[in-house]
Amino acid sequence: MKKVKLFLASSSELKEDRQQFEVFIGRKNRQWVDQGVFLDLVIWEDFLDAVSQTRLQDEYNRAIKNSDIFVMLFFTKVGKYTEEEFETAFGQFKATNKPFIFTYFKDARIDTGSASKKDLMSLWAFQEKLDQLGHFYTVYENIDQLLLKFGQQLDKLAANGFIEFNKPTGEDPAPPTVSNKAKTKGDNNITIQGTNSSAIHINQGRKRGS
Repeated sequence: MKKVKLFLASSSELKEDRQQFEVFIGRKNRQWVDQGVFLDLVIWEDFLDAVSQTRLQDEYNRAIKNSDIFVMLFFTKVGKYTEEEFETAFGQFKATNKPFIFTYFKDARIDTGSASKKDLMSLWAFQEKLDQLGHFYTVYENIDQLLLKFGQQLDKLAANGFIEFNKPTGEDPAPPTVSNKAKTKGDNNITIQGTNSSAIHINQGRKRGS
């Protein structure tokens, strides 16, 4: 059985989205396990909040470097640790062509009275950074859209041979593998996935075309 390590990162404000993402991966595994592939989902709740010889963030970063797929969810802010996780994944991708990087921004209404200007500025700055890297992030309006769009990306990875299933033959099939040859676009060799349809409803001041 080949394990495909999938790291999911997001801020605490998207706890429900993370939970539904975990359920989705469990359902996907029921479809793929008979074909010799298991999606090993790692989320920050899996780590013990205990004293260690290094920062707990270092444990997260180590798991990111060992992952095959890296998914980040954003809503109203991008904290310094979240950005560090992206930098870790990006640096590892440049060095080894993995993990595949997927970024999703939630497009939902917020209470502008309670919105933090500092948080929103961090979000817009991070989106601008992705633009400069040539990375096309994806926008989703609700959890159903997120799961549909990411599910399509998983299927594309399988269809293009990045995830290889056991062949249905009478002979002993070769174990499935995860290729480290990513299809890339842009000067910085960052994995491209999806297209964007709109900016989130927090007056970002710009939209990306589809």
